[in-house]
Order: sequence, then structure tokens, then C-alpha cells
Amino acid sequence: MAEALNSLFKAECIRNPAMRPAGGWKNVADVEIAVAEYIDWYNHRRLHGELRHLPPAEYEATYWATQPDRHYRKNPILTEAGTN
Repeated sequence: MAEALNSLFKAECIRNPAMRPAGGWKNVADVEIAVAEYIDWYNHRRLHGELRHLPPAEYEATYWATQPDRHYRKNPILTEAGTN
């Protein structure tokens, strides 16, 4: 699965002429910005066919908003050392 994601990333972000700035990447900072933009698009704007054509972040937010409270701990923060 990781290999598939890596191949998709290379094809859609790194090798895609539409994603590259004119003249190619100038430095590592250019690539870092492109990667951050791609990850933002991939998680927040990409419409996913298996998720009823919703972006993954929206689908996850909707899922967790519809779950009953009984699935969550009432106090998830440790109040003293050694407690759960």
C-alpha cells in the first residue's frame, strides 16, 4: 500500500509538469512547498470515489461527529502519574 501511495505521489506531484514550476524545481524549498500543497489537496480537497465522492478529511469528520459518546473515554487526560 505504501508503494502504491509513493508511486501515486511521484506521478501526480513530482513528475507532473502541471505541478512543477516553470524551469523545474529550483531548490529543496520549492519541493517542500509542492509536497505540502499536494498533501493538503490529497487530504482536504480530493474527491474519493470510495467515500461517496467526499474529501477524506470531510468524510472522517462526519464519521466521528455521528458516533455516540459512549465510544469515548470521559476523561482521556491523565490526572496523575500511573493512572489510565
